[in-house]
Amino acid sequence: METGIEVGIPAELTSAGLTVSGRPPAVAVFDIDGVVRDVAGSYIRALADTVEHFTAAAFRPTLEQVDALKAEGLWNNDWEAAQELIYRYFEAQGQSRTQIGLNYDELVDFFQLRYRGVNWSGYIQDEPLLLSATYLADLTAAQIPWGFFSGATRGSATFVLEQRLGLKAPVLVAMEDAPGKPDPTGLIATVEQLVGPRALTTRIPIFYVGDTVADMQTVQRAAQVNSAYTWLGIGVVPPHVQSRQDYAQQLSRSGAIAVFDRAEELTPEQILKLIQVHVG
Repeated sequence: METGIEVGIPAELTSAGLTVSGRPPAVAVFDIDGVVRDVAGSYIRALADTVEHFTAAAFRPTLEQVDALKAEGLWNNDWEAAQELIYRYFEAQGQSRTQIGLNYDELVDFFQLRYRGVNWSGYIQDEPLLLSATYLADLTAAQIPWGFFSGATRGSATFVLEQRLGLKAPVLVAMEDAPGKPDPTGLIATVEQLVGPRALTTRIPIFYVGDTVADMQTVQRAAQVNSAYTWLGIGVVPPHVQSRQDYAQQLSRSGAIAVFDRAEELTPEQILKLIQVHVG
């Protein structure tokens, strides 16, 4: 078997890379928050702490309120989401945004102190994992290259992928590397790192697995600007969501061709079935 390119996984997990024809059957790219790790008790908790702090304990958003904000498709960045919730709270009290005097850098520092802590001792250390190295090994065995495109900071993403999952320098495009979602630049860059320029004209099916409306919009925009691949969005309903059917329908309306409770339900066999149905 030709191993092709390196996808950056533990030594015992070698990437299947490209097939003899130079074309993998598909490529899988994963978001991280809500897909690889459960962030309800970390990122979302830090977001709520931040809003509560900067509203002088007058308002602490619920999980449902955070989800509703993110359903707008504009607030994939949790720092910006916290800022927006603070603005909206004060606007409801009759104040304009210019009157509030919110310092964004101070907001980010407060958020990061809660989430990352000192020497990664914050909420990040307790995040439950939603995806395993064994699952990624199954993709590799099926000759499906994989990588990660996330709005998380590189430090946070690297911590969960390398320290928690034990991956070795996986292909990763993080917050610092590309514009925020739904801009597709980072997703396209991730795919090109995985398959290389020699696969540009082969119409490889690209599966992007995400948990937000912005993730699905990113797939749609990638299809608009890059026709070299076939772009397919896969939705995942995060563990904290109570109205799971409503959330799944929201992802479907935003372009997801399938919605699962966990990313690991997108098995190699399921990938091939979805290709047969949606690609032919």
